[in-house]
Amino acid sequence: MASDSRSTHFGFRTVSADQKAGLVGEVFGSVAGKYDVMNDLMSFGAHRLWKQFAVNQSGVRAGHQVLDVAGGSGDLAIKFARLVGSKGGVTLTDINEAMLMQGRERLIDHGVIGNVTFAQCDAEKLPFDANQFDCVSIAFGLRNVTHIDAALASMFAVVRPGGRLLVLEFSHPHNELFAQAYDAYSFNVIPKIGKWVAGDEASYQYLVESIRKHPDQETLKEMMQEAGFERVRYFNLAGGIVALHVGFKF
Repeated sequence: MASDSRSTHFGFRTVSADQKAGLVGEVFGSVAGKYDVMNDLMSFGAHRLWKQFAVNQSGVRAGHQVLDVAGGSGDLAIKFARLVGSKGGVTLTDINEAMLMQGRERLIDHGVIGNVTFAQCDAEKLPFDANQFDCVSIAFGLRNVTHIDAALASMFAVVRPGGRLLVLEFSHPHNELFAQAYDAYSFNVIPKIGKWVAGDEASYQYLVESIRKHPDQETLKEMMQEAGFERVRYFNLAGGIVALHVGFKF
């Protein structure tokens, strides 16, 4: 499943690989201020349940070290920080400075900043020691990286033996009628919500398109296995609109 190093997709557009990170950065720089509000509106609040389900599958406990990649506004980091306690730690990363600042402000507001550190970095080139973290998570961020295989390899490197990776991401509904209804909602409604609430229809058009270009459940499972993860399994949520993939490093 090696990536083409010369070109990739940005939504439905084909762009050179070295362009994508900048284009994605522009999207998230634009939507950062309304990111949480839009998540609630687009998912009718269900994203909170999906993230809690991911945390419940994490195995994280007091004293653990957790890496939340592309952590956005800090939803998972807040939950993990409370689980690991004062003897553990959470590292929240994002490639986008505006999103990372949103996350920092949210964690401060929730009073959980003491055991959390922040790093602006690329998911494909994580600047951490090998075998450093008990758990690595990435929620709704993997589809935005340029080379998914490189990001999975980078995350594999920093997970400790016995640790796990959680990938929570939009995926592909299996029921055809449901998939058609979901497509109609995604392409006709979500960009309009983005226009009315965030003042940015184009960014949400990209986000909808990026979901359709993301690998399906079985393909992502195979990619995680190729990166070295074992006992990889996935859970379909909301009829497959979202899937949580879990893989272990041994």
